[in-house]
Amino acid sequence: MSSPVLTPEVVERILEEWKRQPMRKPRIVKVTLNIGVGSSGERLAKASKVLEQITGQKPVPRRAKKTIRDFGIKRGENIGVIVTLREEKALSVLKRLLEVVGYRLKASSIDNHGNVCFGIQEHIQIPGIRYDPEIGIFGLDVCITIARPGMRVALRRRARARIPRRHRVTREETMVLLSQLLGVTFI
Repeated sequence: MSSPVLTPEVVERILEEWKRQPMRKPRIVKVTLNIGVGSSGERLAKASKVLEQITGQKPVPRRAKKTIRDFGIKRGENIGVIVTLREEKALSVLKRLLEVVGYRLKASSIDNHGNVCFGIQEHIQIPGIRYDPEIGIFGLDVCITIARPGMRVALRRRARARIPRRHRVTREETMVLLSQLLGVTFI
């Protein structure tokens, strides 16, 4: 899978299409922050505090899907915490998180549906977060979900309908959106 090259012609074509058809312009639907600890207990509680400190929202514990004896994980045991942010809060937290990576992301971190994921090795790199020796240092994963208006039709429970492939967000469109909206550079 080769990374797409953003030439000025491609950017101009995408921006022209969005101007002509405003409903084709994708948007950031949600930002998901995840810390996987691998075991329940005190370390999981500390990871939960870290996510709450970063986002201001209460994290939700995530359970193990299956038992892995080598790692000491039992099915149904809480092994991580996750927070989902939407709208204005998502953008404000995302700006702080992108500051850590210098507003630079790999083009290979974009999937075929236009979503972007990146990791932060130490949470204390995030602006406004101080090191607390009682908590320690945690790494976290950040996933940005991008979709066009109307994509909810394929995801809702009632009156679900199929969405054509042309309605998916392409990798190039994700690159243009994030560079226009947040000033992200793709390498």
